[in-house]
Amino acid sequence: MTTLPRTSREVKLAAQPTGLPKPENFKVVEAPMPIPKADETLIRNRYFRISASLRMMISEGAERVEGVPFPALHPGDTLFEETVGEVVSAPAGSGLSAGDRVLHNLGWREFAAVPVSDCTLLDDTLPDVAAHLSHGWTAYAALTRGVQIRPGDTVFVSSAAGAIGSMAGQIARLLGASRVIGSTSSQEKARRLVSELRYDGAVVRGDKTLAAQLAEVAPDGVDVYVDNVGGPQLQAAVKAARTGARFVVLGALSGQLAVQGTGRTAPVQLDSFDILLKKITIRGYSADDDPEIRGEWTLRFADWLRSGDICFPHVMIDGLDAAPCALRDVTEGRHFGAVLAKV
Repeated sequence: MTTLPRTSREVKLAAQPTGLPKPENFKVVEAPMPIPKADETLIRNRYFRISASLRMMISEGAERVEGVPFPALHPGDTLFEETVGEVVSAPAGSGLSAGDRVLHNLGWREFAAVPVSDCTLLDDTLPDVAAHLSHGWTAYAALTRGVQIRPGDTVFVSSAAGAIGSMAGQIARLLGASRVIGSTSSQEKARRLVSELRYDGAVVRGDKTLAAQLAEVAPDGVDVYVDNVGGPQLQAAVKAARTGARFVVLGALSGQLAVQGTGRTAPVQLDSFDILLKKITIRGYSADDDPEIRGEWTLRFADWLRSGDICFPHVMIDGLDAAPCALRDVTEGRHFGAVLAKV
C-alpha cells in the first residue's frame, strides 16, 4: 500500500475580493491530511473544474442571498467545485473500493474526505474521465426540460464560447435545431464557434449593436434563447424573438462578471410590449432541479463523442498553484470552453 503524505495542499480564500477575484485573494497552503469519518471515503483528487460562479460565493454578503444552491465562503475556507477523484480508502459496505473513480464537489485540494452519499461512482462510459466535468449536462437539461428543441428552430446562445454555451450550441443542433447562433466577446472566438463547434453564425460584443447583428445572422428571428448572460444580450434576444419564442435563463454573467459589485445582481430593462405581443416565455432553470437527467446525458454524450458528433472544448491547467490565476482568467473571459485543473 502506498504511504500517504502527512499533509494535503489546498487553496483557501485569503480575503473576500472587491470586484472581480484576483490571485492575491487566495493562498495555497499545506493542511493536515484529512481523516475520514465512519461514513466518509478518502479521495485523491485528479481534476476539478474552475467556474466563474465561484465569485458569487466568495464576495461579501454571499450568505445573505436566498436561493443560491452553494454555501458562502469566508476567509480561511477551502474553495470547492465539482471534481473527479480516485478512492484511496472507503468504509466497508459502502460500494466503493480503492482505485474507484468518483465525482464529488470538494475540489481545489489534493485530498478530500467526502461522505459516501456525496460521491458518484464513475465507469468507462465516457472515453475521457475528465469529460465528466463538462457543463454539457446543464445545457442538455436546459434544452430537453427547461425548453424543448423543435425541428427547424433557430437557437441563440449567449456566452457561446463559455463552459455551458460551448456545449449548448452543439447539443441544440443534435436535438434538431436548424440554425444555431452564438454571442461571444471577440472575433477570434466567433471564428472558432463556426469552424470548430459548427455554429451557423456569431455576434460579438463591442461591435455594432447586438440587435443589428442578430438581424443579419438570424433574419427570420429566434425561436429559442439560451441565456447565460442577461443584460444587453437578453434585450437583443427579446427584439429578435419570433412569436412564441422560448427563453431559458441559466446564468447572469452580465452581473456575475461585472468589474464592480458582488456579482450577484444583473438588472436589465426589457420591453414588456415585445414580451406580450410575441408571447415570449421566459423561464429560469437549473439542471439541479432534474438530477436524474445526468445519467441520461452521460449515455448520449458518450455516443456523440465516439461518433464525432460532439466535442468537449476545454483548457487544462496544471496544478493547484496555477488555479487562482486561472480563475481570474475565467472571470475575464480569456478562455474558450470549460477550464479544468489537473491536481
